[in-house]
Amino acid sequence: MGYIRAEEILPMEVIELIQQYVDGKNIYIPRKPAKRQAWGAGTQIKQELLIRNQQIYKDHLAGNKISELASKYYLSEKSIQRIIRNCPKSVGNSWEK
Repeated sequence: MGYIRAEEILPMEVIELIQQYVDGKNIYIPRKPAKRQAWGAGTQIKQELLIRNQQIYKDHLAGNKISELASKYYLSEKSIQRIIRNCPKSVGNSWEK
């Protein structure tokens, strides 16, 4: 995340007020709640993880052990168990939209 110099966008009165609280420090000003994006909205990561999880579940159904899947996908065994537990009962209907 880049930053913008306060002098370029804020009136001097506002800068002086902020300096009373933090002088010369970087601060983060969050977005307004109405303008916040959901996690992963700017990338394809949700879709990529969905595809990965589908494949993990299919590999599990094909007989692969949890320890093997953890090694193959570089995840902990607990993560693999969670993915399998949270998958829809019929992968073909719910996940492949």
